[in-house]
Amino acid sequence: MKHQTQTTVLIGFMTILLVQSLRAQPLPPAPVPISVADQSGIRQGRFIGVLIGTAAFYTVTLLMLKKQWYKKKVPFHAFNDNREWLQMDKVGHAATAYCMSRGGYELMRWSGVDERASILTGGLLALLFQTTIEVFDGYSEGWGFSKGDMVANVAGTALFVGQQYSAGQQVVSLKYGFRKTIFPPYRPNLLGRTTGVQMLKDYNGQQYWLSVNLASVLPVGPSFPRWLNLDVGYSGSGMIGGHENPPVFDQNGREVKFERYRQFFISPDADLSRVGAFSPSLQRFIGTAQFFKIPAPSLEFNRINGLRFHPLILPKE
Repeated sequence: MKHQTQTTVLIGFMTILLVQSLRAQPLPPAPVPISVADQSGIRQGRFIGVLIGTAAFYTVTLLMLKKQWYKKKVPFHAFNDNREWLQMDKVGHAATAYCMSRGGYELMRWSGVDERASILTGGLLALLFQTTIEVFDGYSEGWGFSKGDMVANVAGTALFVGQQYSAGQQVVSLKYGFRKTIFPPYRPNLLGRTTGVQMLKDYNGQQYWLSVNLASVLPVGPSFPRWLNLDVGYSGSGMIGGHENPPVFDQNGREVKFERYRQFFISPDADLSRVGAFSPSLQRFIGTAQFFKIPAPSLEFNRINGLRFHPLILPKE
């Protein structure tokens, strides 16, 4: 399944979350046990608005995708794309499912739905979106239903649901980063001609980060910054094709070859939803909006260049 389609869905979903959460309730300063009941009850106006907004978003998005991406319908079929793009698309599926689960949960909590029902609803909404698109892929020429994509979708959803049920908070989260690369000009139709399209299509420019809140996993004192996270990132480079690189040539007709390799990063980060100085009305949205990694110094390792330090933003590949 094309991960750029899922990312497009995610951007629209986050827009709905922003609109609905402008008057959101503040997050508790510490994890609240799931057994504690929500005393305020469902806020009918908000709840109806969320239901209508979510249903409308789901319907309109699928109609648009069907018109733009799924024009040629073929009998349902599956295909194995697990070896494509150095598995960057699979990590992207997991990150998208995680963020959509969290977004759905936050909308339900903002509406006054109790904790357990909100967790379950958030996870089911994410899987509904992801699974529907996978089924569309199964009927689409050029793609197919991908079991690997579905495993990644379930993994991302499980990461959110499992933590929220067991800990009442997100100790570990998944985030996205992007940088410009040299590769799209060689295959602009596949990797994108503009920066916006490249953010969706160019896997060389994408990074996915596993972000761990240090205060939640280490025995730290009260003065330790609760917002401080440590992120481990993954990316790939040298990819101008899914399984392998096709022949490409420069302006002088000489063949250009790129070696495909994996990249691993470590970088500090900030969980802004844990910063008390922010307006309480924005804290619930911030937790989901932080799907995007904050630029920070990072250490990279790959088998081509070895160990490299990046002062702030990752350099153009």
